[in-house]
Amino acid sequence: MAQITSIEQLREIIPEPAGPTKLKVRDHLDEQSIAFIQRSPFLLLSTADENGCLEVSPKGDEPGFVHVVDNRTLLFPDRPGNNLAFGHLNVIANPNVGITFLLQGTGETLRISGRATLHDDAALCEQLSARGKPAKLVMKIDVIRSYFHCARSVLRANLWKPEHWAADPFKISFGKIFAEIMKTDASVIPTIDANVAQAYTPENL
Repeated sequence: MAQITSIEQLREIIPEPAGPTKLKVRDHLDEQSIAFIQRSPFLLLSTADENGCLEVSPKGDEPGFVHVVDNRTLLFPDRPGNNLAFGHLNVIANPNVGITFLLQGTGETLRISGRATLHDDAALCEQLSARGKPAKLVMKIDVIRSYFHCARSVLRANLWKPEHWAADPFKISFGKIFAEIMKTDASVIPTIDANVAQAYTPENL
């Protein structure tokens, strides 16, 4: 397998973008970006630790769960999860983050790079409540770069076309995972999976 080790080699395969393409990359959120964020129910948050080990965390809630303070500042709430907190630990060690916002039915995605900080101000957490529960904490993003990514990847994947979705959605069994890790009898699998299913009910989100 031939390895590409220089920018020159890379640009022989992937040429420099055309001039107008570069112009779409901005240091702030424009009107369309803000409208997209206010409608988006889902994002992917990329963080890295001090050694460069990366995490990509899914974050989702009702549309508009990310609050736009101004065209350079975002706030989004932290909801109950698995408490591994890899992304939060990374932000403390390395505040540089990347975010991809998705919106159902729209092929383009919004990509943002910025610097993150974590806050536990009670009034702010209450402001970003959902389902009667305040946010556990709030992440503030100072926007450094923002642009819309073209729709090609979403179109290739048929992501928003239900007729292309699998008839039998892939099911994850955390019971199987933990039974293998703990080297225990398979009889625990249904109990663990039932506990996970209970955690997915509305009152536990």
